Amino acid sequence: MARTPPPNRPKRKAGRPRIGKPHPIDVHVGARVRLRRTLLGMSQEKLGEAIGLTFQQVQKYERGANRIGASRLFDLSRILDVPVSFFFDDAPETDLESYRYEGVEEEPQLIELDPMAKKETLDLVRAYYKVPDPSVRKRLFELTKSLANAYGAEDAESGAEVVALPH
Repeated sequence: MARTPPPNRPKRKAGRPRIGKPHPIDVHVGARVRLRRTLLGMSQEKLGEAIGLTFQQVQKYERGANRIGASRLFDLSRILDVPVSFFFDDAPETDLESYRYEGVEEEPQLIELDPMAKKETLDLVRAYYKVPDPSVRKRLFELTKSLANAYGAEDAESGAEVVALPH
């Protein structure tokens, strides 16, 4: 027989209370975990197995919905073969200024991710390195740079930046 709480006691929700949107640093660190994981071709499931978590927990880390503790970040750096500082590289300082520490009622909004963390960019880099001939890769790289420069006047206004791929 199921018990019902007395009328004067509110029902308790499971889990921690929702106090607002994720902290921008948590979102950034999660995006960097996702970037490195996908660059290595590792699934969320494989990463989760390596650190003793479910893929759902890895998803929450990557979205910034859950914070990554110091020891977990250390483990991730070893598994993903990067220094801990990698996760904080290019952290969005301007977004920190607008972050409110008091509770907010609206739904969490994700911060626009770095173009280097987009799936399209990762697919492009993987395809580039699948080209076996280094001279063909170099010509492809030069073509891409030329196209980027042709559109450079438009991108200069938006602050976009052309990043050279390593050879």
